[in-house]
Amino acid sequence: MTAPVFREFLEQNPEVEIIMVSRKNFESLFEDIPNVIFKGVNLDDYKGFFGLNRLANELIREFKPDMIANLHDVIRTKVLDRIYRRKGLKVFKINKGKEEKEHLTDVWNLNKIQLRKTVERYADVFREMGYQVELSHKLRPAPGEKSGIGFAPFAQHRGKMLPLEKSYELARIVAQKHTVYFFGGGKAETETLEKWEHEIPNTVNLAGKLGLTEELKKIAGLELMISMDSANMHLASLVGTRCVSIWGQTHPYAGFLGFGQSEDDVVQIKDLTCRPCSVFGDKECYRGDWACLEELEVRKIVEKINF
Repeated sequence: MTAPVFREFLEQNPEVEIIMVSRKNFESLFEDIPNVIFKGVNLDDYKGFFGLNRLANELIREFKPDMIANLHDVIRTKVLDRIYRRKGLKVFKINKGKEEKEHLTDVWNLNKIQLRKTVERYADVFREMGYQVELSHKLRPAPGEKSGIGFAPFAQHRGKMLPLEKSYELARIVAQKHTVYFFGGGKAETETLEKWEHEIPNTVNLAGKLGLTEELKKIAGLELMISMDSANMHLASLVGTRCVSIWGQTHPYAGFLGFGQSEDDVVQIKDLTCRPCSVFGDKECYRGDWACLEELEVRKIVEKINF
């Protein structure tokens, strides 16, 4: 979710250069953004305080940063913040709104309201640094012909994922009029999607066959992406592809709707007062019946696609 923020921030502040330090496998997300230098690191090489101290020293020697933006604010980056401050660097960090999100996901809270969007929280860090940045919250479709519909039926946690029998039925219906491309990763997901490809005509399984750069290129050429509240929604945002997103335990109110995606393309059960019960979809169901996903009708998703 940082990539579209970087793009618009740097367009408005072209004199700035960002050194993005993250895991090596995320480099493709930033490779076409001018003024972003991606520094991929293997975090296993920098374990513990002494490892992080070594990482901080290496980054200072290599890049000589003027300021530090902590856009993650987890234990590892908190330690790095202290090291950088001791070396005289100004550090600015994201306000993740943890208490607001805890209140939002309290099942006894009946007054659910929209919290600040995560992309705006990222932009706030640069604003605190003294820069002006106004986010457009608009998709930027890639040029060229669009064809086919992407479908990513999996998510990291059960609370985010439509039951597989519903996803299968959805794929079967959509494939009657459109070529459906399946996206996923890992052995179990790939095996499931290979089975669906053989059973449902007009479908193509791409799980396990594309690198991240190739996957982004394919998503950019789709008419539409269908995704859970998962990484694939954000990949679609990154390349300007409209995404119909499916939400269970989680809710756009927590601020994680994909950049530029429309709330009109969100599919969810709105009259469950226990929703959202989780920011990340990683909790057990309070009711025990997973109604937020089990009762979600495939028909409502199909209606959003606008055949």
